[in-house]
Amino acid sequence: MALTHWLRRHSFCLSRRKRSLLWKLTVVALASLLFCEFLIYYLVIFWCRWPEVGTPAPGRRGPVLKAMFLADTHLLGEITGHWLDKLRREWQMERAFQTALWLLQPEVVFILGDVFDEGKWSSPKAWEEEMARFRQMFRHPGHVQLKVVAGNHDIGFHYEMSPYKVKRFEEVFSSDRLFSWKGVNFVMVNSVALEGDGCGICSEVEAELTEVSRRLNCSREVPGSSQCAGGQQLPASAPILLQHYPLYRASDANCSGEDAAPPEERNIPFQEKYDVLSREASQKLLWWFRPRLILSGHTHSACEVLHRGGVPEISVPSFSWRNRNNPSFIMGSFTPRDHALSKCFLPLEGTVLSTYCAAAGLLVVLTFARLECLAKPFLSVWTLLRMHMAR
Repeated sequence: MALTHWLRRHSFCLSRRKRSLLWKLTVVALASLLFCEFLIYYLVIFWCRWPEVGTPAPGRRGPVLKAMFLADTHLLGEITGHWLDKLRREWQMERAFQTALWLLQPEVVFILGDVFDEGKWSSPKAWEEEMARFRQMFRHPGHVQLKVVAGNHDIGFHYEMSPYKVKRFEEVFSSDRLFSWKGVNFVMVNSVALEGDGCGICSEVEAELTEVSRRLNCSREVPGSSQCAGGQQLPASAPILLQHYPLYRASDANCSGEDAAPPEERNIPFQEKYDVLSREASQKLLWWFRPRLILSGHTHSACEVLHRGGVPEISVPSFSWRNRNNPSFIMGSFTPRDHALSKCFLPLEGTVLSTYCAAAGLLVVLTFARLECLAKPFLSVWTLLRMHMAR
């Protein structure tokens, strides 16, 4: 009877200890998930700040436009995208983008091409599915503008590009080459079509860009010129050029910073019309627009280059953790005459993995510690049974 009573009492204690262990394991697992999948984005992006533009003369401060720039999201498709990789990367980008919108409150967001990884191959059905995912991930309030330029993965390289793919892309993201807001002009270039071989799409794009160039030049000329008569007057402000391909540079050898290309890749020569625009196309864009700033994507790494006339170009790194461990985006403050840029880094993939590993280690320690405690009553029971059987 005494043994039976002892067993019942210890069985109750064991059950209570098991519930306590299960509760602790659940709390640790949920806390790590909450931190790695939600809170870490707020903790990291919270420290990003909009840059201050230069101090103007008294009484000349105008409205400041706050713009975000990101590139190369590469939403995976049905051909090469693994479902788990797709789920993970798209969740990361969605949380990062939505957190940035909530904390930073930009007025306009620009995506500099390669929104999709397989847009150049997508069937009509796959394209609709990819668009639905894009709208979910990059949803935004009505007062925030979202502008997208075409990349080679969206409409194909020059040899893959077709009127159907270009039209499909522009029906969703607009075919406007010029966007002006708060006195700031942005020129959005389909850089894939600047091959310079006279193809139908290339000729059409060049004609559109020369017309935009004419309008911008007219806005900076003395009124009354016959070439500038009629039409809506644009702000007299040097434009910001936005495109997917960077202007021509030999390599990334002169690029530096924690999110530049790895040292072993920086000296690899770039191929014109594949890695960067050709020299001819680059010179045309600089001559046509006389921009004050150029932002581009495509390389997945950061770089800052000074072109002829001291025009700076910023290569925006990829926004996807699939392409780099430390994604980021650019924050820009713009007035008609001035601008300032800063970079906002997203959580490191290594930090998230380390946190999960630490949580897993803690779960193992808790489990083994509790199992050791649970084993002691069983050893006592075994000793008592042996003593009882020996009598």
